[in-house]
Amino acid sequence: MPRRSSIELKSAEQILKMRAAGLVVGRTLQAVREAAHPGVTTAELDQLAAEHIAAAGAVSSFLGYGAGFGVPPFPAVTCISANAEIVHGIPGERKLADGDLVSVDFGVSLEGWHGDSAISFVVGTGSAAAQALSEATREAMWAGIAAARIGGRVGDIGHAIQTWLRSRHQRYGIVTDYTGHGIGTEMHQAPDVPNIGRAGRGELLAKGTCLAVEPMLTLGSAANVTLEDEWTVVTRDGSLAAHWEHTIALTGSGVWVLTAEDGGEAELAAHGVKFGPLGD
Repeated sequence: MPRRSSIELKSAEQILKMRAAGLVVGRTLQAVREAAHPGVTTAELDQLAAEHIAAAGAVSSFLGYGAGFGVPPFPAVTCISANAEIVHGIPGERKLADGDLVSVDFGVSLEGWHGDSAISFVVGTGSAAAQALSEATREAMWAGIAAARIGGRVGDIGHAIQTWLRSRHQRYGIVTDYTGHGIGTEMHQAPDVPNIGRAGRGELLAKGTCLAVEPMLTLGSAANVTLEDEWTVVTRDGSLAAHWEHTIALTGSGVWVLTAEDGGEAELAAHGVKFGPLGD
């Protein structure tokens, strides 16, 4: 007998609820990006995100995460990582400086349904290398999203990310220790969505599948280490890192990017992928 899929499939009504959560996430990230100027602390950006959560009547997906998993509960509503920090940076009194490459990862639950997204950007005027790394990571994410389709496999996504990068950006390290994931009634669900893979392998993608696709790239080696705070992950060689993520849904009519303001319509069209929104 075929093995039953472990993916939680969502109804149209449930996807609409995830879209509402996704819009809170996307709009909050945009507000954080606009507020990220030299001299602003990462704690101040985290407080701004917390205010957006409260105004939306949502709940942070990150605050307190990790309790019961053998690590300290995460103490903030955002992960803010800078320069050599890959992911899970803890906001604090650090002041952003001109040229910093910053990644902000953020998620909320609204009426019990989660949205999760991450962006990277350079504060002020940064180096061409930092800008290019962020843009390559963003483009790799869209290559992965474009490979997700009903009847496809999870491995298609990682294969698309890896293939796209290897054909255009040989020098970047692909972080394989951290992956995308299923998402819905919990922030992290089956399946894992690696950023490398073999096409045609892994879980079958069906209508109602919701995933978070999130490549992380480095300017040097992808080898990494977790700091003593038990959360912040940094490149072992001190090279820059970037992180981009969107939550997507596979609907009966195509792909819907739940954390993008336009639902991903423009980028999906550029990749020749059918845009699949549901009615409000």
